[in-house]
Amino acid sequence: MSGHSHFKTVAATKNANDAKKGKIFSKLGRVITIAVKEKGADITSNIQLKAAIEKARDFNMPKENIERAIKKGTGELVGENLEEVSFEGFGPGGIAIIMEGITDNKNRTLGEVKGILGQFEGKMAGEGAVRWMFEKKGVITIKKPDKSPEGHFDGPATMPAGQALGGEGLELIAIEAGADDVRLTANHAEIYTKPEDFEKVKKALEEKSVKIESSFLGLTAKEEITVNEKEKERAQKLFEALDENDAIQDIYSNLKN
Repeated sequence: MSGHSHFKTVAATKNANDAKKGKIFSKLGRVITIAVKEKGADITSNIQLKAAIEKARDFNMPKENIERAIKKGTGELVGENLEEVSFEGFGPGGIAIIMEGITDNKNRTLGEVKGILGQFEGKMAGEGAVRWMFEKKGVITIKKPDKSPEGHFDGPATMPAGQALGGEGLELIAIEAGADDVRLTANHAEIYTKPEDFEKVKKALEEKSVKIESSFLGLTAKEEITVNEKEKERAQKLFEALDENDAIQDIYSNLKN
């Protein structure tokens, strides 16, 4: 789990092995197709599509795969009858979980998710029973280079040669661009934004040559809870099992690291 309550699924793990790349590309392709179906194929006006394509490129998804996913969205190619789904539930230790995905068969996916939750002391929840515990945010993660001084996000990996950016400087850039909050740890900075300010803050960071490790628009828990180590381990196994499902794209919980 990350500090922003978002389980980094296979589709968000750049070091996935070759055996999983097909699944990664399939999941990323579905996101692109849905984005096109909902708001068109123009990335200048479709922020969702722009983000999906950027993410696909981050994972070295072949250009032809991206183009094929776009054409499925426009109807130029025949594709699956896809729909977005969202499920709510509880996991080990009573943690709240929201599972979002894209499927061609909602009832089948619902049954599969129920089965996975049941294997790990979890259960489904009614609509709205969990969602009120979360809010939509933009989350931007920046990793401190290994050789940078403590508290600095600098070095060739993030800044032009000879420049340095301390945590306070990074925070200032983000807040001035419209970020709501910046949380600094020994190795990372996590920047939180309102959904409407997400792209503006990203652009401000990129203009300062700050290298962004990951960014997404998603859900964050309003309050996180702590469970014992056994329950935490079971929760992690639950997240991994859910991630193996072809339909599940994102998993959010209120489990504290």
